Amino acid sequence: MTSPQRKSFGSDNHAGAHPAILSAVLAANAGDATAYGDDPLTEQTVSRLREAFGAAAAFLVFGGTAANVLGLSLLVRPFEAVICAESAHLNENECGATERALGSKLLAVPTPDGKLTPGLMAARLAGRGDAHHAQPRAVEIAQATEVGTCYTLRELQEIREFCDEHDLLLYMDGARLANAAAHLGCTLAELAGHADVLSLGGTKNGALGAEAVIVMNEAHAVAAPYQRMQLMQLASKMRFLAAQFGALLDDGLWLRNASQANRMARRLADGLAGMPGFRLAYPAEANGVFAVLPAAQASRLQQDWNFHVWADLPGGECVARWMTAFDTTEADVDEFIAAIRVTAGHGHPVA
Repeated sequence: MTSPQRKSFGSDNHAGAHPAILSAVLAANAGDATAYGDDPLTEQTVSRLREAFGAAAAFLVFGGTAANVLGLSLLVRPFEAVICAESAHLNENECGATERALGSKLLAVPTPDGKLTPGLMAARLAGRGDAHHAQPRAVEIAQATEVGTCYTLRELQEIREFCDEHDLLLYMDGARLANAAAHLGCTLAELAGHADVLSLGGTKNGALGAEAVIVMNEAHAVAAPYQRMQLMQLASKMRFLAAQFGALLDDGLWLRNASQANRMARRLADGLAGMPGFRLAYPAEANGVFAVLPAAQASRLQQDWNFHVWADLPGGECVARWMTAFDTTEADVDEFIAAIRVTAGHGHPVA
């Protein structure tokens, strides 16, 4: 059991909701409102999302897995396949939801850093035109990736050009899209301009539980209302999802939250730089630090701190995943750094 007084570094999902979002939900609770999104607040919020992304349509859903399934449902048919990184959340952490719900095969590709490249994708195009093979039709990328790396705008452009050349559609899992935008210093529209459909995560960025599916052109948006209903993601009291995104959009709260989380991850990575027995498994670009350290040390740390061991490595090492959130403070990070140094034998016990 970890101390309830200590900040969790297990996931940005462990954080509570931002006070401004709680206030917005409370404000939305006043009086009655038409159900299923036919209320003024939802209409206003959806319009703001469309404007922020330069998109044709936006649809609110409850969770990230649902956003991925709904987004991909607009791009593929059951006999078609989705090329994705092996580390993709929909491949490793969604219990086969895409394949079960859509009947579409995932074509997973090993990557060194969570990012697909045109060369890696090209290897999964075999079998096109052969009725014995699922037909590659879409590419899925995560921005930021599941290992905390971010595609540059140039890399996104190269993937877009590859997709256009090979008649592939592009879906972007944006559970941590805000963190990627904060890292790159770009707008949401600049990221969205490379995708056909993408998601915007709210839950990992201070919301109670709300995600948005952003559709960039009208042709792909036509089926979305029906697909959302069939996939059980049409909220009757939609105003409470809309209130959360409305608060995130107000005064750039989405960006401030993500920037704070990113800064704290960078502070953690920098604070451990040069410590014997420690190295980064991947660049700390978003709000995750993936650290290689002795497995025994990770086990000692987990007695008092909440985080996940991402992978076991040969030679008694492991990769630990340390996630920061919008409410992680410098004091939280510094206390954790001190604890890491103590368990490594390079510091004094934390009081």
